[in-house]
Amino acid sequence: MLKEAYKVYEQKMNKSIDSVAADFASVRAGRANAAVLDRIMVDYYGVPTPIQQIASISSPDPRTLVIQPWDTKAVKLIKKAIETSDLGINPQDDGRCLRLAFPQLTEERRKELVKQIHKYAENGKVAIRNIRRDAMEAFKKQEKASEITEDDRKQAEKDLQKMTDDSCKKLDELLAKKEKELMAV
Repeated sequence: MLKEAYKVYEQKMNKSIDSVAADFASVRAGRANAAVLDRIMVDYYGVPTPIQQIASISSPDPRTLVIQPWDTKAVKLIKKAIETSDLGINPQDDGRCLRLAFPQLTEERRKELVKQIHKYAENGKVAIRNIRRDAMEAFKKQEKASEITEDDRKQAEKDLQKMTDDSCKKLDELLAKKEKELMAV
């Protein structure tokens, strides 16, 4: 019975890790990466729509992304959405498509991005610790209701702590990898 409960909490922790990894992917590291556009929504005919659903995105060279909308009327809408986002890049519009030129990151901007990914990682750790807290409360309620013994609860708490530590370690590894990528010149 406890093994099934562990799986549920482990899945939740893995989802938190995946969420942080997605946040990391959306932080640009000086190279053109279509993932930086994932969070940007375009007001397309009154509906917030991801850029990927209304345009094709290609990367002709390592520092450029080309966004080619299927509807040419969307070019201005996409341009406006990118300009108002926190991406920090001005798209060049030629009427049919948009070009995003990713400049070399300055040392100051790199440090800002490192701070940003540290915040993402810390938010992920907080989410994981909240999952652990909820799980421990659930096991305490089960013990009160005499569904599990005190020994079972203590073992569950140990297992949950190990699961939490492992998840936080995975986040730290992701953070170190992304930080190294950002600081590489």
